[in-house]
Amino acid sequence: MLPDRPHSAAAARLNRRMAELGLCSRREADDWIARGWVRVNGRPASVGQRVPPTARIDVDKRATRSQQHLATILMNKPIGVVSSQPERGYPSAAMLIAPRSRWAGDASRRRFSPAHLAHLAPAGRLDIDSTGLLILTQDGRIARHIIGAESRVEKEYLVRVALPGVTQDVRAALPPSALQKLRHGLALDGQPLAPARVDWQNGEQLRFVLVEGKKRQIRRMCALVGLHVAALRRIRIGRVRLGALPLGQWRYLGDGEVF
Repeated sequence: MLPDRPHSAAAARLNRRMAELGLCSRREADDWIARGWVRVNGRPASVGQRVPPTARIDVDKRATRSQQHLATILMNKPIGVVSSQPERGYPSAAMLIAPRSRWAGDASRRRFSPAHLAHLAPAGRLDIDSTGLLILTQDGRIARHIIGAESRVEKEYLVRVALPGVTQDVRAALPPSALQKLRHGLALDGQPLAPARVDWQNGEQLRFVLVEGKKRQIRRMCALVGLHVAALRRIRIGRVRLGALPLGQWRYLGDGEVF
């Protein structure tokens, strides 16, 4: 039996409730329910069923075993590749996943299977002009942990910046107040941004550590203080780092790696 957790007093769809509990994604939940692997208060569940927060949810061991086969892939995304669906003639990151582009340094013993590409979704996107660590996963638990509404998982970026009229040492030309605004005090889309860690790495490169991921957030933050982003690379999500993974190549998430 899986323990329940406190939530709203209102009844919710069972698949949503299971996702909130971190058991699986909504898609997985519907599949498990359809297979007869889920019981609510001792009775077989039905797809679309609504349950109160006090309901006891039991999941068959076959369901949890099925999650062991779900793939999570780390990619060093190149410029010109979109994170999800192909658009405007640009390829998606998933289209680059093939045996020939798997990193030779991948320590995982997992054998590549085309089945690993089914329902593979990005857990935190990178825009088309950015490079670095992109997570693609079949596991809804991992996606929710990284990008769920309550996620506080850190994302770390190295960002090369420029100032109009400044040919060298942007750090010396940028007012300290602008750096402080990047750390806290800016708003996007009418909403204040969460505090961020922002520090200079050298005269032209900043390191950002964020716990949120609004669309093109860093580029828009920089624009608000007069900076132009010349290059942006994500190097870490949670406790998982890009490391030596070459540009355009991928590897499996290791058995001992957690975000």
